Amino acid sequence: MLHHLSFGVRNLRRAADFYDAVLQPLGYVRVWTDFEGDEDTQAVGYGEPGGGDKLALKQCPSGAVAPGPGFHLAFSAPSREAVDSFHEAAMRSGGQDNGAPGLRPDYGPDYYAAYVVDPDGWRIEAVINTVA
Repeated sequence: MLHHLSFGVRNLRRAADFYDAVLQPLGYVRVWTDFEGDEDTQAVGYGEPGGGDKLALKQCPSGAVAPGPGFHLAFSAPSREAVDSFHEAAMRSGGQDNGAPGLRPDYGPDYYAAYVVDPDGWRIEAVINTVA
């Protein structure tokens, strides 16, 4: 159903460094970069290697506001180890813990996830819902 999502960020280079680090363990990469032109039009995109973007980060220095509780974006992880690495990378890169890696039996017997808040306040998750 979804083609892509965009997050407004106050500092694109800081956000790009964060997402480069946290998405790498999940197998996602920066697929395009636009640091040209006016600062308010700069952006980067993330997705699967060789593919298009599924997440775009857009520079919005004066008006970026992440939604509060009730919104989060969940990224598919290839393994529980990747979920652990996602969380570890987020903690090293300026993220805030919002739920350490582990099983979430309320969501299913194999639901393994970690939750973080990025430096701009966006709530993100890495999850695998199978035994892997």
